[in-house]
Amino acid sequence: MSNVMENKKYETAVFAGGCFWCMVSPFDVLDGIIEVRSGYMGGHKENPTYKDVKFQTSGHYEVISIIYDLSIIDYNKLLQAFWRQVDPTDDEGQFQDRGESYRTAIFYTTEEQREKAEVSKKVMNDSRRFPEPIVTKILPAVTFYEAEEYHQDFYIKSPVEYKLDRKVSGRDEFIQKYWGEEYFDIYK
Repeated sequence: MSNVMENKKYETAVFAGGCFWCMVSPFDVLDGIIEVRSGYMGGHKENPTYKDVKFQTSGHYEVISIIYDLSIIDYNKLLQAFWRQVDPTDDEGQFQDRGESYRTAIFYTTEEQREKAEVSKKVMNDSRRFPEPIVTKILPAVTFYEAEEYHQDFYIKSPVEYKLDRKVSGRDEFIQKYWGEEYFDIYK
């Protein structure tokens, strides 16, 4: 078994899409995903807490860090999933969550990821799917600080609170409006 694990090609993808609670489950269900962790990236404070990030005192984005198996899923599919989760035209937060920690960003871990992210952003912008231009930033990944344990797999640990938060956020209505049934194409 250890030889099989040694031969696997794993990579990490990092996305900021507003509240990380709502970002985990859409990636967790994709084939080839090894792990999705909630955390913080891109700020100026070492070892930020949820309180620091939520109250906009650390400069961090709420992010998810995804470990994925390149032999099963490629980065382009992750980008497709990302674009379907967010309002990439909102530079002041996502849905009900406002402030810099809730803005969208793609944090690349390799030059190849950066190139693919730039292409996907251009394609998304050129598609004119959204009435406003795409403002999602593409940034180099820096230190990932894992969020507190109670945030990990929140949709599993606290399903009632998760469903309520997601319902009142406006995220699902936005996804339905701009993606409709096409949203599910990545899950086929």
